[in-house]
Amino acid sequence: MTEETDRRPETPAEAEGTTGLFTALGKMLKLLRERAGLTQKEFGQAVGYGPDAISAMERGVRVTRPELLEKADELLDAGGLLKQAIPEVREAMKKARTRHPEWYRSYAGLEAEAVELHFYANQGVPGLLQTEDYARGMFSRRRPLLDEATIEKRVADRLARQQIFAKWPAPMCSYVLEEVVLDRPTGGRAVRQGQLQQLLHIGSMRNVEIQVMPTGIEDHPNMGGAFNLLTPQRHPQVAYTEVQGYPRLITDVQEVRKIADRYGIMRAMALPPTESRALIEKKLGER
Repeated sequence: MTEETDRRPETPAEAEGTTGLFTALGKMLKLLRERAGLTQKEFGQAVGYGPDAISAMERGVRVTRPELLEKADELLDAGGLLKQAIPEVREAMKKARTRHPEWYRSYAGLEAEAVELHFYANQGVPGLLQTEDYARGMFSRRRPLLDEATIEKRVADRLARQQIFAKWPAPMCSYVLEEVVLDRPTGGRAVRQGQLQQLLHIGSMRNVEIQVMPTGIEDHPNMGGAFNLLTPQRHPQVAYTEVQGYPRLITDVQEVRKIADRYGIMRAMALPPTESRALIEKKLGER
């Protein structure tokens, strides 16, 4: 959901004029990584990030967090060069905020401060779970077609939203994915493989539960489309839906309760997280 169909959001760096800082840090990271003879995957494994995230940081479209700079400085033998930038990065992070289309900004703000997030997806992988390649595949196939610059900017924005997983305290997240979401090769077979691996990676986090709704379920409690449920700090739970580019942020208590009830039934009917993980692993092994 949340396909950002209107005016293109800026990344946090663009919004606050800190693009140069993160672009420069990205270039330094790439230079030092290559000097050390590490691939993006190898470097990412050493510092606790996936290769897509490292790629985004090196291109300056994702915030390079202070804890990564600490680890990278020692790993890449930077002699304190990367650590010197940490105060500026912390200051930029205080001011950074993701900018979104007018219709989306209220939801985006709630998502960023949420203590609970719950998602039901029946067409594609939700944005917070997407790999860079999967997100690019989604936007590349949008109709009407988007130009390349717009695609890259929207991919960057999607990756920026995923920083929510690095928050502490971490929000509690759950997902119910229709089985067809796992089978659809958005972006190609290789991209699908990477996306399934991403689901396994994020699903292993302590604060995340991913469940699969088998296609063979006969009596489905929700035929009204995908939705998100989120609970912001100090505010009641709200729901968000989006159909054919028309978004709706639902705050009415009774309407939200009905959606939450359906979600609870779906979680009970879907495969438990351990069985869902086994199914994803099985599909990952299929060629």
